Amino acid sequence: MIAATSQFGQIPFGMILWAMVGLVGLVFLILLFNFFGIFIRAWVSGAYVGLIELAAMRLRGVPVGLVVDNYINARKSGLALSVDQLNVHYLAGGDVQMVVRALIAAQKASIHLNFDRACAIDLATKGTGKTVLDAVKTSVNPRVIDCPNPASGKTTIDAVAKDGIAVKVRARVTVRTNLDRFVGGATEETIVARVGEGIVSTIGSANSYKDVLENPDRISKTVLDKALDSNTAFEILSIDIADVDVGENVGAKLQAEQAEANKLIAQAQAEIRRAAAVAAEQEMTARVAEMRARVVEAEALVPQAMAEAFRSGNLGIMDYYRMKNIQADTLMRDAIGGGAPGTSNESKPKTP
Repeated sequence: MIAATSQFGQIPFGMILWAMVGLVGLVFLILLFNFFGIFIRAWVSGAYVGLIELAAMRLRGVPVGLVVDNYINARKSGLALSVDQLNVHYLAGGDVQMVVRALIAAQKASIHLNFDRACAIDLATKGTGKTVLDAVKTSVNPRVIDCPNPASGKTTIDAVAKDGIAVKVRARVTVRTNLDRFVGGATEETIVARVGEGIVSTIGSANSYKDVLENPDRISKTVLDKALDSNTAFEILSIDIADVDVGENVGAKLQAEQAEANKLIAQAQAEIRRAAAVAAEQEMTARVAEMRARVVEAEALVPQAMAEAFRSGNLGIMDYYRMKNIQADTLMRDAIGGGAPGTSNESKPKTP
């Protein structure tokens, strides 16, 4: 160990210095070999990026060419951006190219949009099929939203006036993006729902469907006055009534259905009364049968009473024959008077 140390101490200092310089030069050559094209492209474009910074980007897993190219575009367009800002946004999962293009488009259209808000919009629209560039384009070129949305399966908004006549309306809403409220603001579905609600409310307050047909612009004016774009990502520019049609007479239909329901109720109540009458009739029939049974039972006691009278001596044989003669005379009179044999004819008027 002592020998090794003594031998190292005998190495000239100049050789060690040249070795370090050679090592640094080797590293520089490696960096220059890997990033020569990108470095020259950035330097010539006036957007200088150091080799060490390029190497650091490669170590962080950032696509060097993508970031540098967008940095060059930003600097050429006059945007005061830095490579670190683009690196941070890429590492956060954003689309660097889309953000730079959106900032350039906003600058050309004199729309105030800073880098932080553009990054926030880009991250908020990730996975939704929309981009921050679409938001800027909509802010420059307003878009038209159909109300109701044809994708919902409905083509018109139906409402009923006070006279009971339905009115079918189709509207077109012109909106543009409000970049200040884009993050956290309600989407276009909310705009469609609010406009539909305003249309239904306006038609419902009309005394007659004729008023709606005569002044369709009344709907758009009333709806616009309600500030429907509040807390949304859009600014409503205009609401145009594209089509107005007369629907069915809902009031008459409801009255007919009510009359049908009243008829069914009356029929049900009549059926209840009929069932009660039938039940009462059956009850009276049962009572008549009961009374007849009592009469038959009472008639069955007559022979027993006569036998008891014979045994007790209260009724003689001549009395019995006299009673039989009276019965025979009664039957004969009934037969002569037209009554059935064995029935009494006392209720009929006697002939002289």
